[in-house]
Amino acid sequence: MSYKIPSGPGTAEYEEKRSRFIGYLEPVEDEEAARAFIAEIKKKHYDARHNCWCYIIKDGPERYSDDGEPQGTAGIPMLEVLRREGITNTVCVVTRYFGGVLLGTGGLVRAYTKAAKGALADAGISVMRKWIDCGIRCSYSLYERIRTEIASFSGVITDTEYGTDIRITASIPSENHGSFAKRITELSAGSLDPVILNESYRPVPVN
Repeated sequence: MSYKIPSGPGTAEYEEKRSRFIGYLEPVEDEEAARAFIAEIKKKHYDARHNCWCYIIKDGPERYSDDGEPQGTAGIPMLEVLRREGITNTVCVVTRYFGGVLLGTGGLVRAYTKAAKGALADAGISVMRKWIDCGIRCSYSLYERIRTEIASFSGVITDTEYGTDIRITASIPSENHGSFAKRITELSAGSLDPVILNESYRPVPVN
């Protein structure tokens, strides 16, 4: 089974009509860690008008708070950013320093959505699943074709060495590896056979 998580922490900041929005996103394992992170940001920005938040825990709860903003203008839009990307085990907090100008319902939704999206983009996305790392030595003429095939099997290139030929290290989802290896062998008329280097269940950055 596979699922998406943040590759790491992320932050984003921008200003809208003198209001300052700061987005924070953090990978977490459980609800306790999510709430601890929320408390940490609230303490850091104790002087802010709002510290809105949301989190999604795998096989667990989804929670959110508008923290004083009009209902449905902050927590839910932030949560929707995570839902649309299929991200789990994640907490997001957006701090707002009020700039004196009301943004209206639509403006608030856009602002909190933008801050959450920015924090997620900064964090990056990884897929947690069983991966097989394999090594492929290919000619320069075949390199782009190999790259395309790796992507088509939901794989990720993790290392490339250039010499008289090209040495590629790629991580392929375990369920796709057999078909991928067969395709590479066919593509190279039998001259290439991906070598298995390692198998493990882990997150691999995909974005």
